Amino acid sequence: MRRRAALASLLGLLLLTGCASGPSLETQGEVTEAPGDSKHLTIGSAGFTESDLLATMYRLLLKEAGYKTSTLTVANRELYEPALESGQIDVVAEYAATFADWLNAKTNGADAPAVGSPDLTATMTALRKLATPRGLTVLDPGRAVDQNAFAVTRAYARQHGLKTLSDLGRSGLEVRLAAGDECVQRPYCEPGLRKTYGIDITGVDPKGVGTTQAKRAVQNGQDQMVLTTTTDATLDEFGLVLLADDKHLQNADYIVPVVNRSRAGSEGATGALDRLNDVLTTADLASMNEQVDSWRRLPEDVAHTYLEDKGLLK
Repeated sequence: MRRRAALASLLGLLLLTGCASGPSLETQGEVTEAPGDSKHLTIGSAGFTESDLLATMYRLLLKEAGYKTSTLTVANRELYEPALESGQIDVVAEYAATFADWLNAKTNGADAPAVGSPDLTATMTALRKLATPRGLTVLDPGRAVDQNAFAVTRAYARQHGLKTLSDLGRSGLEVRLAAGDECVQRPYCEPGLRKTYGIDITGVDPKGVGTTQAKRAVQNGQDQMVLTTTTDATLDEFGLVLLADDKHLQNADYIVPVVNRSRAGSEGATGALDRLNDVLTTADLASMNEQVDSWRRLPEDVAHTYLEDKGLLK
């Protein structure tokens, strides 16, 4: 605990003083450091269930590969990304399109056109172009993706023969959507559902993204559909099922490990992390989230069991 507190204080100091060991503005665009191989690596977590699970799996895999490891929880990207650049954090799990857009805004201004898109290849190209000058290496994405997603009740889907969002659009059904209040403007939400799928959205019920309140509104028929995520662990509890985004409206938020190149860019560290991407799926991650959020298992236990079952730990 004392180590976490001390590191958290150091992070605050780094942010206040602007101190960082990443590439200078004069050398942005160049890879100025050889891949490093520090033997004690700090894995960052953003403090929510999925991030804790990914950080724990990264830590266990790196430990298995011979590294000394520790975990630091930093609750938001505004804090942990500068710490990743400076080397106070060495490894973090990120979401490709979201992180690309975040770095783009940081580099080119809040009004810069978005670079994250449903196209994974284009998104990764843009992300690496933005990350490399900051001394960061973005590893290859695996199969696990945590995107925005839309769910209806099983009964509603069965009654109307719905498996995809295209099915819902073709049905001509009027749909009241439980989501965040920003949904009325976001291209992936109400405007995208209308334009891409032809869904007749009669209104947005501002109950938040994937909240219990929003799911209950759909469960009891007040609303017909809820905005949530592909790794939502509690859909079964509310009798909900996801409708497939068959026309790829949502951005490519595949999970990617991001490392500080000068400390964790070696083949030893990146190879250990890549082993998880070879096996981890969206369904796996949703199941682990459920075990922590609904079954009250510890992330450490869930992560360890999963890696053992996949043959990644001795």
